[in-house]
Amino acid sequence: MALLDELNAQMKTAMKAKDKLTLSVVRMIKTALVNEQIKTGKDLTEDDEKSVLATQLKQRKESLSEFQEAGREDLVEQTQAEIKIVEQYLPAQLDEAAVSDLVDQVVAETGATGKADFGKVMKALMPRVKGQADGALVNRLVKAKLN
Repeated sequence: MALLDELNAQMKTAMKAKDKLTLSVVRMIKTALVNEQIKTGKDLTEDDEKSVLATQLKQRKESLSEFQEAGREDLVEQTQAEIKIVEQYLPAQLDEAAVSDLVDQVVAETGATGKADFGKVMKALMPRVKGQADGALVNRLVKAKLN
């Protein structure tokens, strides 16, 4: 629940500073967390909070790519600013080299040898990188390693 307290404090700060963008994004994050809490019927764990934040980040990144394809520069800039705000609440993201090292480690641990072991590797790897790496990056690196 510490994250909700932090979000409430950030909302107050944004209101006082009349920062509409930050206020809007923080409200959306808070709403997503509360909705998840209602859906599960219990207090969220830190992993649950990371998962909700990762979902919020992923949604914005997907919107960003769509806005770029459509040539909507006004929305591109706003979405990039929203992404920076959401990233403040997530743990530091792993770079590609760190994820690649983890992939190598998990492949060795699971004894994976080919494409048939893809699911086994992903099942062991995803909890380790939850909220710290993009799933598409992990997927791509695992496929490359198993081919």
